[in-house]
Amino acid sequence: MEWGKAEIVKTQQDMKTPYFLLDEQELERNIDSLQTALAAHWKNHIIGYSFKTNSLPWLVDYFKNKGCYAEVVSGDEYHLAQIMGYAKDKIIYNGPCKSRKTFLEAIENGCLVNIDARRELEWLWELADGNNKKYEVGLRINFDLEKYCPNETAMGAEGSRFGFCYENGELKKAIDYIGALKHIHIAGIHLHCGSSSRSLNIYRTIAGIAAQVKRAYALDLKYVNVGGGFCGGLKDKPQFRDYIPVIADELSKEFDQENTTLVVEPGVSLVASPFEFVTSIIDVKKTTANNFAVTDGSRINVDPLMKKSAYFYDIIYKRDHGAERHLLDTQVVVGFTCMENDRLFELVQQPLLSVGDRVVYQKIGAYTLCLSPLFIRYYPAVYLRRGDNFYRLRSRLTAADYLHINAK
Repeated sequence: MEWGKAEIVKTQQDMKTPYFLLDEQELERNIDSLQTALAAHWKNHIIGYSFKTNSLPWLVDYFKNKGCYAEVVSGDEYHLAQIMGYAKDKIIYNGPCKSRKTFLEAIENGCLVNIDARRELEWLWELADGNNKKYEVGLRINFDLEKYCPNETAMGAEGSRFGFCYENGELKKAIDYIGALKHIHIAGIHLHCGSSSRSLNIYRTIAGIAAQVKRAYALDLKYVNVGGGFCGGLKDKPQFRDYIPVIADELSKEFDQENTTLVVEPGVSLVASPFEFVTSIIDVKKTTANNFAVTDGSRINVDPLMKKSAYFYDIIYKRDHGAERHLLDTQVVVGFTCMENDRLFELVQQPLLSVGDRVVYQKIGAYTLCLSPLFIRYYPAVYLRRGDNFYRLRSRLTAADYLHINAK
């Protein structure tokens, strides 16, 4: 099938639960708001869509057509970007698990390759310099973000495990190592850091460290990559129009907009809010401890790491239940799996749920499709809402499909 196209579905009632539903209008709003903010504050920019966040082929194709680069972190994702038609030099290659072959090929092709590991430095010797060809690479920088933004980072006092440490001299060693290779030039730096707050202060600090590193080592840089991790889809949280001016203001203290490309790598902020996960109540039961409502979806579909304490959701009651419904003190909505901890949320003093009612989870497009396991029930279908029409983007994975992809 052509990934830019999809099979039309008559109505939403023709979609058998559970399924993911992508709203194209919301997706369009998200990418437009990012592009608008960048155009206003740092015109020389690149948007790299984070494949790891959601690599649904239709979605990957969508961002390619929007002019985005592919941001990949493995040989598999690198090959996916190529198969999906990304230009050979429109790939940002990050992460610690690059394969040697794809690492060298990506540099040869002019991709934005950000070195993350010692072995990658050693692989640089394999790039031929006999023809006087010059190659460009970037370096991922490890720095103590927790010191600047206490209690806001994902890693806390344990520190990040990625990149070359600025504070202890490992970054300087990497810079010197590359400096000894006359055919290799450090063209960029990559400073993505995971944060729990996603605050403006995180990105102000990242941009400030970028300027500090440039000054400290007199680097002649073509690009600064601040990574992703932005908030998205929440009205009471920072928006792209808030993030980008903060980054631009800090970078402008050291970098020239005309000669320096700002690279951002959004994932969550683009695809979390446009996705819903639609489930149905398939059973209700009462025990001495609780009232349970069993759904055909699971916590593993909307919270694969099982860390969330709350979800955005709506309940759609069947129309034929009538206006008056019995209220229960508590009801626990649970998933289909055989795990006792497959419990999603508790309803207090709400109408009695019945078989056929639906629970719709919102803002769940980030990491869910990639991390949902093949556990008990296989991958759900994915649909697209485009205006008043619906399209099938991915069919439900069946047992026959599973056997096919595992055939020798």
